[in-house]
Amino acid sequence: MVWNAERLKALRERYTGKPGETYDPRYARVAARIFKGGTRAAPFAGMPTLLSAPARPIDWNAPDFSGLDVALLGMPLDLGVTNRPGSRFGPRALRAIERIGPYNEVLDTAPTHDMSVADIGDVPFRGRFRLEQSHEDIERTVAAIVAAGVLPLSVGGDHSITHPILRAVGAKGPVGLVHIDAHCDTGAPFDDTKFHHGGPFRNAVLDGVLDPTRTIQIGIRGSSEYLWEFSLDSGMTVIDARDISGLGIAAIIDKARQVVGDGPTYLSFDIDSLDPAFAPGTGTPEVGGLTSREALALVRGLKGLNLVGGDVVEVAPQYDATTNTAQIAAQMLFEILSLMVFSPALKKSK
Repeated sequence: MVWNAERLKALRERYTGKPGETYDPRYARVAARIFKGGTRAAPFAGMPTLLSAPARPIDWNAPDFSGLDVALLGMPLDLGVTNRPGSRFGPRALRAIERIGPYNEVLDTAPTHDMSVADIGDVPFRGRFRLEQSHEDIERTVAAIVAAGVLPLSVGGDHSITHPILRAVGAKGPVGLVHIDAHCDTGAPFDDTKFHHGGPFRNAVLDGVLDPTRTIQIGIRGSSEYLWEFSLDSGMTVIDARDISGLGIAAIIDKARQVVGDGPTYLSFDIDSLDPAFAPGTGTPEVGGLTSREALALVRGLKGLNLVGGDVVEVAPQYDATTNTAQIAAQMLFEILSLMVFSPALKKSK
């Protein structure tokens, strides 16, 4: 095709500079929702919320989640860390990321427009010093969300938060799990407690809320692998980071879909699954991890799974000088939210 005056004339006639000028039906559908009066909201304006979703204050004495499909909530808790603290500031760091979405090109959805989504704030913790009490608060909060038929999507906080979330999500029957992490987090109790961030999935299996035969753990590596015997002994599928290049992301996606099947499934994404070259702002970094591109491809490949909830955990912003970690974490949160549009578990509000 040759560039000439006729082609230039045709383009000028088609693209006149009018607001919202989009011809592809797929993109026009999105633009019509996002652009109002020829403009869109500035990403740096207004009150910061998770994924720029509308804020919805909740009276926790009488919580009302009516009209919601997905509740975004923060869990600023890091009492369960075994290494560097600071992930209590993770929710705040992700709220400060000003430009994620609103359109997901790969999954073809604008999730905050295709569903009713709100940032409902943080778990109403009764105190700041007692981990077990805080886990009770998380379980009670998520149970209320689940009882309302709303999907919970949480931001931690350390990975210990996922145990009480699973207790709420799996209360009526054990769920499956796609777990993307550097660590299996199926360790035994130590220092007089089992409620640390190295043991949530062991605890969940023993509580009867997580089905280990429908659990896959991806990206495992580092000097703590001797602690994860429970994973294999209970029937979990474990894919080490060192095997990812050989297997390929497509094969890992196929394996994950095979393991969890079409049953209710939870997705937990620990930011330390990424190599610290991409995400240094975390409490337990491990070299040799996923690239951000691999993580995106992996999560996007899970479209259509029966997701009943998800989380992004272990962002510790004080080790994140460039905000790269929070940026990637917010993007992964957006990807999980995008998956929920296609989940059979979604009960879209009228």
